[in-house]
Amino acid sequence: MYVTRLSCPKCSAAYESEKPIQLCECGAPLLVDYDLTKVRGALTKEMLRDREPTLWRYRELLPVKEDKNIICLGEGMTPLLPLKNLGPRLGMPNLYLKDEGIIPTGTFKARGAAVGVSRAKELGVKVLAMPTNGNAGAAWAVYCAAAGIEAVIVMPEDAPPIPRGECAISGASLYLVKGLISDAGKIVARAVADYGWFDASTLKEPYRIEGKKTMGLELAEQFGWEMPDVILYPTGGGVGIIGIYKALLELKEMGWVQGRLPRLVAVQATGCAPIVKAFEENRKESDFWEGAKTCAFGITVPKALGDFLVLDAIYKTDGCAVAVTDDELMEASALLARTEGTFICPEGAANLSAALKLKKTGWIKSEERVVLLNTGSGLKYPETVKVTAPVLMPGDRLPAG
Repeated sequence: MYVTRLSCPKCSAAYESEKPIQLCECGAPLLVDYDLTKVRGALTKEMLRDREPTLWRYRELLPVKEDKNIICLGEGMTPLLPLKNLGPRLGMPNLYLKDEGIIPTGTFKARGAAVGVSRAKELGVKVLAMPTNGNAGAAWAVYCAAAGIEAVIVMPEDAPPIPRGECAISGASLYLVKGLISDAGKIVARAVADYGWFDASTLKEPYRIEGKKTMGLELAEQFGWEMPDVILYPTGGGVGIIGIYKALLELKEMGWVQGRLPRLVAVQATGCAPIVKAFEENRKESDFWEGAKTCAFGITVPKALGDFLVLDAIYKTDGCAVAVTDDELMEASALLARTEGTFICPEGAANLSAALKLKKTGWIKSEERVVLLNTGSGLKYPETVKVTAPVLMPGDRLPAG
């Protein structure tokens, strides 16, 4: 393992990595640092060609020391799809979809869970607890089952039903709260203080980011180590955009990619857009968003612990933050399905709505390579598609065309 330490991006404090640890003493999330010079000496691009098509192909840039602690369900190396039908129609002929919907548990949350749970197992964690809007809890519950770790999951009562079922069937202790993920977080925090459980809340442990950053590593590899111009990412807690930015910085320091980093775009819903509001006001942190509500349930995060890291990634890549309405993102979901045959989650569809807005203003240029990062399968949100179809009787004839 090439980890050197855990470091605080806010106060620069450093911590030893070989024991369970949560936040910095200043309250900020911790990041994993690597000896990238040694990584560069041990790993080459050519070596990746013969490795398994999972995120563990980047072992030297991940924090798990021993193979026996790796919990792998085949996560990673999701397809990068050129939108050949829709892109030219929208004036974006180089439009791509990175589709995380085919990953285990059906969302990108499996990446963070795979690395986070594997490292928790290595560090001797027996019980972990976390609040969730649904999909993260489902992913962590599944990986905890494989690792032999007890999982305690708290989610809002109106969270989608499928992630609830995933938690229950995998043996997690599941609780529902009449409120938002922020309310679930307070309940988990009290339990962690009372019982000494490991807190796996977003960014309250350092290793979820390391799993999510593999999306950035894969994008670089899939583009032949030539970076795209723009990456749009649906942003709730923001771990993915933080991780992608971290991955690209590490690759650049290793000399594996050159030039300007992609402009990162944080996409939110108008019913919960704290990052967008902070960006528009040129601030470094966001305020709590009162009355948060959107059909894109996964990005209903009123206040992200790592908001300052999300905003920093946006500012330093000359990116931006955009909010779209629920109607806009649902129209985008249907458009993608009709033209490309992709049934993606509402959060992922929000990216297309945002890209259309940015193309209209000229912020995205026609010749630029643009990536929409779809974070999950639409199959996990059956309630978002209303179906009405004619009912036939036996022997009826179908109308022509």
